[in-house]
Amino acid sequence: MEYIIRPLDETEYSVLESFLYEAIFVPDGVSAPSRDIIRQPDLQVYLEGFGSRKGDAALCAVYGGSIVGAVWGRIMNDYGHIDNETPSLAISLYKEHRGKGIGTGLMRRIIRTYGELGYKRLSLAVQKANYAVKMYEKVGFRKVSENEEEYIMLYNG
Repeated sequence: MEYIIRPLDETEYSVLESFLYEAIFVPDGVSAPSRDIIRQPDLQVYLEGFGSRKGDAALCAVYGGSIVGAVWGRIMNDYGHIDNETPSLAISLYKEHRGKGIGTGLMRRIIRTYGELGYKRLSLAVQKANYAVKMYEKVGFRKVSENEEEYIMLYNG
């Protein structure tokens, strides 16, 4: 069985809640937050009315008929915000599907998808301790700023 990457259908947008929770980086030895953390306004910007705004796009990874990962973006004032013309991305996979190249595949495909939509730049925020930093660099993102905990990264077509 292999992974399939495809656009997320609008009838499936509700799965983004689960993947938003999975996207929260939890360092080793730290307890995961309660699932209701995604109800906080600074996280709801990733979900609220998804699919209704210019720049909203989402892909998923499917394995054995189930969605096991997602990448999505929108123009929003989130942690990775660069400007009002640049979509910010979020990506996550269920733990058992990580480390298999699926995230890299999702990122490459969302970069291509946004390119086809006319967007040359994409941004994201990532915790400095997150192993995904290397993957983001591998697909063309560069660190453009940082704070104590995270990097803001930019893909500049």
